[in-house]
Amino acid sequence: MLFFPLFDDNPTRRQPYVSWLIIATCIIVFFWQESLAPASEREAIFQLGFIPANASGIAPLPADFALLPAWMTIFTSMFLHGGWMHIGGNMLYLWIFGDNVEESMGRFKFVLFYALCGIAAAFAQSAVDPASRIPMIGASGGIAGILGAYLMLHPKAAIRTFVLIIIFVRFINLPAWIVLSIWIGGQFVAVPNALASDGGGVAYFAHIGGFAAGMLLIPFFKRRVVPLFGRDDTPAQNWTGQPISFSTIKAEARHRYRSGRGRDPLGSRRINRPAPPAQNDSKTDEKTTKQVTRGSVPTVKRCPAEKRGPWG
Repeated sequence: MLFFPLFDDNPTRRQPYVSWLIIATCIIVFFWQESLAPASEREAIFQLGFIPANASGIAPLPADFALLPAWMTIFTSMFLHGGWMHIGGNMLYLWIFGDNVEESMGRFKFVLFYALCGIAAAFAQSAVDPASRIPMIGASGGIAGILGAYLMLHPKAAIRTFVLIIIFVRFINLPAWIVLSIWIGGQFVAVPNALASDGGGVAYFAHIGGFAAGMLLIPFFKRRVVPLFGRDDTPAQNWTGQPISFSTIKAEARHRYRSGRGRDPLGSRRINRPAPPAQNDSKTDEKTTKQVTRGSVPTVKRCPAEKRGPWG
């Protein structure tokens, strides 16, 4: 079964500039990786990726080969990716879930939160096998923390989801707690195979560590006015699991991911702040009140320009 989210129904009031910056940086770095020769790319991954054996001191990199101190590779590794599917999946999840988490705490706190989740992910992966000499790369540790925070903030948010079962394709609306529970559950299911494998692969323990860190840190990073568990969220749209037609998904995606009133060009929906109510003159209010009391309909005298209207 192939399963991944497409977009959520959870508007924001602010532009997620930090999330966009992370996405843009990862994409630029990935194209730089693609421009390198295979041998040069491998060398860059070993120099900039996080290697548990190097960080623990069990097998440090040669001094003439290492570019950075071992602790700094925790952060540089978060911008490297191992292929198109790797970066595509990571950026999709960051695009969908990052804006709401960023808004819940503010941009500066979000940077620190993202970095701490990445650190927790690196430590979780290193704790399982501190002698591993396989570089760990990818933004998924920090993004896993964002998913954990989103689960704590908006568990009932509606997520448009693509599901492929053998040859059957379905678009369904599911609550965030189901989508994210399936994701983190898949990481735990894959752990036995990861422990039995001696080679490289997916850093499942990093995902679990980042996800747990996000759930634990979000109560301390969110603004006080932001409640947990979606207590102030508007009721989600129908997420009964019923199939949604492709034409509906296409129309909704066009509406969400194209620039327009109240929406940013990259697809994060924004809620326009309501305009303050017009302050009427006290004399006008008094006059209107008297007219309404007598049962008459108040009239407004128009100037010549207003009589013409917008058509001239």
